[in-house]
Amino acid sequence: MKRLLLALIIMVVVLSPIYSASTNTDNSGFAITYGETTYSNPSYKNTVLNYFESHTSRNVNEANSKVVTAAEVNEISKDITGRTYPSSQIFSCAMVDLSYSQGIKVVVDNSKITVVTSKMYATALKSTGIENGYVVVTSPVSATGESALTGVLKSYEIAVGTPIPEEAKQAATESLYTESQIADQTGHDPDKIAELFDQAQQEAKNQNLQDPAQIKAIVINIAANLNINLTDAQAQQIADAIANSQKAQDSLTDFKNQLELATQQASQSQGIIQQIINYLQSFVDYIMSFI
Repeated sequence: MKRLLLALIIMVVVLSPIYSASTNTDNSGFAITYGETTYSNPSYKNTVLNYFESHTSRNVNEANSKVVTAAEVNEISKDITGRTYPSSQIFSCAMVDLSYSQGIKVVVDNSKITVVTSKMYATALKSTGIENGYVVVTSPVSATGESALTGVLKSYEIAVGTPIPEEAKQAATESLYTESQIADQTGHDPDKIAELFDQAQQEAKNQNLQDPAQIKAIVINIAANLNINLTDAQAQQIADAIANSQKAQDSLTDFKNQLELATQQASQSQGIIQQIINYLQSFVDYIMSFI
């Protein structure tokens, strides 16, 4: 028994530096952003952290974290939505984990986020070339979720270690805002409108289109296939948003390259950690079989 225990101690000592090197990196691909109102309120912050903890197996205290201010939100949204927010109304928070590499998965706290859905966030993120990552969005109080996109984008910047060009952020914000508007105006399920955006955006990408007139024809065709009735003005609004997203793609080359690299590194790091955990568990099980 003493020999088995000694072997266990030796193994833990040997593997600890490997585990530490795998988890403690400056760019871990794991980030959290807090709305400034939430961050300044300990009760609100604790509520948000509890929600994040319940939706990840990672230690949220190890995430790189930043605060999103009203000034940052307004800088992106003011010319698109026409809305500005005081510092007392920035509640939404976001978590991004790049170790998830099977596409993009967005979890939205529907008990708090009342307007923007998971698919709407995913569609807006794709407009900036983001197609990988695990995203969680929540708030300590009821919120529409529109301003939360700023936090999600900032979380990606932190996780990747590279800024997203301003024109791409504005395009993503315009996409999300337009989705919300069209869903409200038509009465259609927001996810169905997001699907319209997603398909039209993908087709514009495939054909490398930036002309709103050409994109509008695609929007009208896809809307008909999805049984979505749009006015001419609504089809034009969607086409304009997608055209702006297409025009922003050239500025995103560096970010998308760094995103791909950071995703690979984060995925590999978590894979190593899981292997260590599995090995430790099998060794403990082996020892326990002798007790």
